[in-house]
Amino acid sequence: MPETVRTTCTRDCPDACGILATVEDGRVTALAGDKEHPVTRGFLCERTSKFLHLQYHPERLTQPLVRGPGGFEPVTWDAALDRVAGALQRIREESGAEAVLHYRSGGSLGILKTVNDWFFECFGGARVKRGDICSGAGEAAQEADLGVSESHALEDLLNARIIVLWGKNVVTSFVHMMPVLKAARARGTFIVLVDPVPSKTERFADLVLRPRPGADRFLALGVARALFDAGATDPALPEWSVGAAAFERLARQRTVTEWAAAADVPPADLLRFASEYGARRPGNIQVGWGLQRRLHGAATIRVIDALAAITGNYGVPGSGVTFYYRRRAAFDVDRWKAPPSRRSLLEPQLGSEILAAQDPPVRAVVIDSGNPVAMLPDSRTVAEALRSRELTVVLDHQMTDTAACAHVVLPVSTMLEEGDLVGAYGHHYLSASNPVVRPPDDVRSDLEVYQALAARLGFGPAMAGTADEWAQRFLAPVQGQVQLDALRRGVVRNPKAAAVLFAGKKFATPDGRYQFVTVVDLTLDSDPEYPLQLGSFSTPRAQSSQWSAPWDGLPFEARCHPDAAPGIASGAEAVIVSRIGRLRVRLRHDADMRRDMVVMPKGGWLKHGNAANTLVRARLTDAGEGAAYYDESVRLEPID
Repeated sequence: MPETVRTTCTRDCPDACGILATVEDGRVTALAGDKEHPVTRGFLCERTSKFLHLQYHPERLTQPLVRGPGGFEPVTWDAALDRVAGALQRIREESGAEAVLHYRSGGSLGILKTVNDWFFECFGGARVKRGDICSGAGEAAQEADLGVSESHALEDLLNARIIVLWGKNVVTSFVHMMPVLKAARARGTFIVLVDPVPSKTERFADLVLRPRPGADRFLALGVARALFDAGATDPALPEWSVGAAAFERLARQRTVTEWAAAADVPPADLLRFASEYGARRPGNIQVGWGLQRRLHGAATIRVIDALAAITGNYGVPGSGVTFYYRRRAAFDVDRWKAPPSRRSLLEPQLGSEILAAQDPPVRAVVIDSGNPVAMLPDSRTVAEALRSRELTVVLDHQMTDTAACAHVVLPVSTMLEEGDLVGAYGHHYLSASNPVVRPPDDVRSDLEVYQALAARLGFGPAMAGTADEWAQRFLAPVQGQVQLDALRRGVVRNPKAAAVLFAGKKFATPDGRYQFVTVVDLTLDSDPEYPLQLGSFSTPRAQSSQWSAPWDGLPFEARCHPDAAPGIASGAEAVIVSRIGRLRVRLRHDADMRRDMVVMPKGGWLKHGNAANTLVRARLTDAGEGAAYYDESVRLEPID
């Protein structure tokens, strides 16, 4: 008889959906959304609903592999673990623990993956990565302004009279916000969408602005100027903020018309945006994660935060600027991670950082929950760095570009085969992922792998504990409020999340006051040799290097305005050229696109020749040590 098992998606997505898995004869036959989950509401995105394509992929890794003279060869677990432990011990004795780099990313958002970090602390303090390719600039910006990057409850949008989706294509990247957005609009809430790229989200907006790529800070300053001119500001600003007068001087450096020209939007649209936002209070601004992945990403978020501040849109229901939900806030994670003083390498520049590291050099790299070759800028340098180490170890369930660079590949369980805890960065609900089926016979969980290595390296007791025992340790901050059994059965709202942030205009900054940005770089570079801005974004069927259907062998499709590719027909193959790479694509004309952009799917595969990040230089955002993915200029060339 079929059995239904409740679990939670742990993939890198804000929704952290509740899943109902149908199991027959030890095999998952269907995945559906949990109707009882207050955010999932019974439906899954395409990427997760078709996850079984990966779960039962014929090329799934099911035994340890070691690189030999002729390529990868299968070995026993004992042979693989002995080799890894022996090499790690030798390197530690010869060069110290910091000659080993541990890289963990967001391939799984399970809280128990923090135990992987604890292994390397027990090992003696391996090097770690620092910075954040996902949200570094945005979090740094909001911490500077507000003291913390946190959000009102997702359902609080129903209290807003205006919602601004700034760089947030919810149809693709936050699909479970759609029911709330539709309900708010049905109640008369005005929806503004700011996005240079046309998308299906436009169908739900009352006003759409498509600014020049990278010019959002100019649009925001223009809106601020219009608000100041109209007197649509909070007269009590000096009582609860610092720097309001200096920010007003910044906004008044140009006229509304000049700001609109800098952002390349019609002045009338800018003025309507400001008028609606100033008149309809409370208002909420939803900020997309891609918006801050630019050279001036933090400054952009700070100016957007300031729009909410000057209109008094903090501290009341329906207000605020929503960028991130503190998904780890309920869990005791810091105790098991590297201290801030630990030596580290910049994640956005990982390839060059590994190659340049000294005293000691990086001799070994161990990677789990990530595919840095595909996901970091300058993919080829990352691959070179990993291939050239004495030992590179990758834990994964598929032969990714990163795994292909390894000396040892260890097959690990998927999210349907292991237990974990889950917090979300798109809402405040906590849940658990439950094992739905057993993994293949020769596959282990990350926890089991690191426990076996710890036993070989002499600190087995420090890593001891079942998944449930570790889960109880992580739940210590909410003990008595959140029970593991309750999470296994459904969701619990995070008791650490405030119903209304910054009530009474009290902020989490050192002095308790809002801190305005007062200096912003107002230049915008251009290069006639590379006239187009590259955008590589998630799609409904693809998230980074994981796809909901097999790759069909064709070049990725890239979209641009016909005027951006003169002489190249729609449907023809072309080459995207950047300062560091070339990438073959199939070009699709779209007359709704801006003339200064070309967009393609995010991620891709180096081995298939479609990895977007082979085009992107490894450059840092202005704060937060993020990656400036979306400031890469390119050009299009026909196939010779």
